[in-house]
Amino acid sequence: MRRPWGAGLAVAALLVLTLMDLAQHYDVPIAAVLSLAIARALSLSLSWLRPRAAVVVSLVTTAVMAALTSPVSSSEPWPWGTTSAFGHSLVIAIAGARGLGRRELVGWWVATQALGVIALGLAPDRGSWPGLITMAVLSGVAGVVGDLLRSRADTNRRLAEQETISKAERAERERLQERARIARELHDVVAHHLSVVVVRADSAPHRLPDVPDAVREEFTGIADEARASLTEMRRVLRLLREPVEQPQMGPQPGLGQVAELVESTRRAGADVRLVGDVPTGLDPAVELTAYRVVQEGLSNAVRHALHAAVEVAVRRTAGELEVIVQNEKPPRPVVPAPGSGHGLTGMRERVALVDGTLSTGPTPEGGYLVRAFIPVVEEVGSGDHGLGG
Repeated sequence: MRRPWGAGLAVAALLVLTLMDLAQHYDVPIAAVLSLAIARALSLSLSWLRPRAAVVVSLVTTAVMAALTSPVSSSEPWPWGTTSAFGHSLVIAIAGARGLGRRELVGWWVATQALGVIALGLAPDRGSWPGLITMAVLSGVAGVVGDLLRSRADTNRRLAEQETISKAERAERERLQERARIARELHDVVAHHLSVVVVRADSAPHRLPDVPDAVREEFTGIADEARASLTEMRRVLRLLREPVEQPQMGPQPGLGQVAELVESTRRAGADVRLVGDVPTGLDPAVELTAYRVVQEGLSNAVRHALHAAVEVAVRRTAGELEVIVQNEKPPRPVVPAPGSGHGLTGMRERVALVDGTLSTGPTPEGGYLVRAFIPVVEEVGSGDHGLGG
């Protein structure tokens, strides 16, 4: 309740008016006057906190007041006195506004009118049938007002919820716009440097005299790797720029390219070995995820344990694919090459997207182990083909 002082003032006013009404217009035992007035005020005070209990207390108080009072003249209303009619109607209105449903309000209105008919039937000499109209009209209007207030409150609440949703949507839109901006900046910076690497690697054999064939091949490999990295980066950035609609991209790498990935890492100077055959013919999302796990695992191994032996294994077991990238303890301490720090997090999120699990951590021998288990669904019409390491 926003204004408790207003409620307190209304309760106090109803208490005083009830005392005056009973004392002046009705023949009622003096001991009951204060009790009935307090009960009437109590029902009103409860209507803000316990709406249903307030209606019960108000109706019982109204019935007891009708039973204990007799009008001092035929001009006084009975069985519903002035304060009874207005007090009970006010309780119904507040209770309706505080949460009583439409059916409940109708039920209490009917109960109130039925109680008046019974009272007048038991003591017809105290009042008249037209005297019931006042309570019927006032309580009916109170029920309608209470229902309208509750409906308005519900509407305001829904509007507030919608506004909250709109704010969240605006925040999400701003986040996506920021992500697109970062993607553009990342593309501009990285694409420039990768393009420079490609150009220098391609032109090095022509710019430098007497380049041996082995060095020429190394430059060619560097240029090819840079081109592949540039292509992969553009695919990822396209995803960042178009987060809602799935872009149409070229073929994604899969398990068929794991052996090539291991070989390219070996050519870069790392001691990498592919253990066993690599199964293929699986769901493209599963194969792409497994490939990325191997790719990130090898990147971490090269960055943190350059001269340590690394083993890669991709095995198909019952209903799942196991991917392992494990490096031994490096022979000497390595200063890690700078990275984004989000590699393991990205791997974990990628594996979770295909309902898999990822575990990473140091081994007892001082190395590091990356292991993923990915549920597999074999593509229809495809089988397993071994790719030796």
